[in-house]
Amino acid sequence: MKATIRKFLSLLIPLFIGIGIIYYQFTTLTPNDLNKIKISFMKADYFYVLLSLIVSLFGYWSRAYRWKFALQHLGYRTKFHNDLMTVCVSYLVNLTIPRSGEISRAALLKKYEKVPFDKAFGTVVAERIVDMLIFLLFVIIGFASQFDTIYTFLLEKNLQFETLLWISLGGFLLFVLFIIVWIYAEWKIIIKLKEKLSGLIEGMQSILKMKDKWSYLFHSFFIWFSYLVMFYVTIFALPETANITLDVVIMGFIFGTLAVGFTNGGLGAYPLAIAMIFSLYGISNDIGVAFGWLIWTSQTLLTIVLGLLSYLLLPVLNKK
Repeated sequence: MKATIRKFLSLLIPLFIGIGIIYYQFTTLTPNDLNKIKISFMKADYFYVLLSLIVSLFGYWSRAYRWKFALQHLGYRTKFHNDLMTVCVSYLVNLTIPRSGEISRAALLKKYEKVPFDKAFGTVVAERIVDMLIFLLFVIIGFASQFDTIYTFLLEKNLQFETLLWISLGGFLLFVLFIIVWIYAEWKIIIKLKEKLSGLIEGMQSILKMKDKWSYLFHSFFIWFSYLVMFYVTIFALPETANITLDVVIMGFIFGTLAVGFTNGGLGAYPLAIAMIFSLYGISNDIGVAFGWLIWTSQTLLTIVLGLLSYLLLPVLNKK
């Protein structure tokens, strides 16, 4: 009887999670926002929307496949379907609290593959560091190619480029100082922290020591390439955005990614970020917002569907 109740609850919990996320996302929208979504959906060519979702699936697959290289280096040979489904669940959880998916990902792998939480979480943190560096490469390329446009935009918003540059430089120097202190300082508090976080550090260092580091690096770039292609393909879904150039696409991709990273899945912020950057290149605000809602809604629905299915299938495929 208890086993039946647990199975019943395991079906209800993800269902309520999905309904709650959808309800929360749409109750925060204004009638005007909902109308813009409706208009963009009516005008859209869904062939390109579907194609962008297919490209996204390659990104999911590659992220899960990349993870196995770090886990194998630590001595854990996990089942690929578990890696993939925990990744899908982590994307779903990120829609609630930003970056909370990384914790759930490590926790699920501990539950179904017996990988220690601290080591699994360490590999995820290492992934995020690599992802951040690759994204930084996109930012450098985008801002270098569009410096004049961005500089003019900052001046219009009363933001000094030099101030942002000094803030970024100060943050980087503080980060370097922290690394130096962490590696070379022999203070008692540092030593105790290293002992407590030994598993986490081992997971983070797995990238540097693994034998498959080049395969790991290939998948890291492939993941971000799939993200960019997903974004690029979607521009053809609306006639007003079908002719924008690749440099504009890259800038929209950068600002859209920032919106997702600093919010719960880009809720509300994603279409505004897209509209803001597209407006610099002569695309009307309404079209930018409509495009942002189109790509955000389609990708969010994919995240919810894959996350819920994965949450349901994980206990089924791991009965033993």
